[in-house]
Amino acid sequence: MSEHLELRQLVDGLSQRVSTRKWLTLNFSCPYLGIILATMSSLFFSLCSVIVKGLVDINPMELASFRFVGVLLPAIPIVIYKREPIFPRGKRIILILRCFMGTTGLVLSFYAFRHMPLADASVIIFSTPVFVAIFARLFLKEPCGYFNVVTIILTLIGVVLITRPPFIFGDDAAISSTSIADQNILTKQYDVWGPVAALSSTLFGANVYVLLRALKGLHFSVIMTNFGAFALVYTLIVCWMIGAICWPQCGIDRVFVVLLGIFSFLGQILLTISLQLEQAGPIAIARCADIVFAFIWQMIFFGETPTIYSLVGALLVVSSVILTALRKWAISLPRESMLRKKLQFLALD
Repeated sequence: MSEHLELRQLVDGLSQRVSTRKWLTLNFSCPYLGIILATMSSLFFSLCSVIVKGLVDINPMELASFRFVGVLLPAIPIVIYKREPIFPRGKRIILILRCFMGTTGLVLSFYAFRHMPLADASVIIFSTPVFVAIFARLFLKEPCGYFNVVTIILTLIGVVLITRPPFIFGDDAAISSTSIADQNILTKQYDVWGPVAALSSTLFGANVYVLLRALKGLHFSVIMTNFGAFALVYTLIVCWMIGAICWPQCGIDRVFVVLLGIFSFLGQILLTISLQLEQAGPIAIARCADIVFAFIWQMIFFGETPTIYSLVGALLVVSSVILTALRKWAISLPRESMLRKKLQFLALD
């Protein structure tokens, strides 16, 4: 019995060495694999946004349910394989808050995609990392220096340029970048709830980052499993209450709903793997591709040409996100690194 056990341990050790060697060879042959996977993740997430905006006959809450299936599926086998406690003591309240904030933020983002130009909503929602500094200062007592203040101001200016509230720009600017079908609606009344949903989604997302920092000791599969399960139950209950829990009747809509779940699954898996291969700073920069894809899909599928306001606002927001990511990356580098010395100006408070 002991000989059999020793033989099995030897085989397991050899197989682990072979798999590790193959993984290192793959990573060495493609040093930018993490960034490539993060860019592909942005592609799939942007396609999810296109589906949400295009399926106008399906309630956004129902679409969110299918999206959360894509979050839950990859987490279950991982948490089982790692044998992690699914709902650990001492972290339950924070886990529930993270699930609630994440669920509400994603549902609000779906509403924003439905009632705003795709690229504008994507830019506003993508500015979440910049607002994290505010909540980290309020709740975690983390420092918020001049660099954070500058990026926050740039982001706020960019958001104002994108949303173009009528009391600042007038009614003409508020409807100039929408499609012809949407202009007929906005000419009668400016739809303020789209930008409000996008900004609210950004604020909820920023709180999620703060809560995730408080949960940094937990394995990511535990967090994803709780989030996916909580969000799926939450959205299904709301769908049942509003009478929206039904399978789409149209055949093509059913195909797009299935694609929504598949794209969510692929985007989440690729993002998780990319964060295991590369530092968070370069991955956050690579995720800026989401905005580029959004502008492309907006012009191709919905015929919405961005105005100069949207382009300048997007440039300001993307610049703030890139600077924030570069700063985090520079601080995480070794002190003797030449790259850190070149990026030393980003570490100034």
